[in-house]
Amino acid sequence: MPQLDTSTWLMMILSMFLTLFIIFQLKISKHNFFHNPESTLTKAQKQNTPWETKWTKIYLPLSLPQ
Repeated sequence: MPQLDTSTWLMMILSMFLTLFIIFQLKISKHNFFHNPESTLTKAQKQNTPWETKWTKIYLPLSLPQ
């Protein structure tokens, strides 16, 4: 039975990783990111919900007979 020639596998794997790295770098470089996200002023508005002003009861689960 002939042996499998694995002498080129290392070069093939390394070139694959290099190609994938270059492709991902090119894809990422085309995205537009915000330069300074802290510059946008976001004002946190307090929204009054009905349950904040009321006292709500916390009910225990029904005790089941054992």
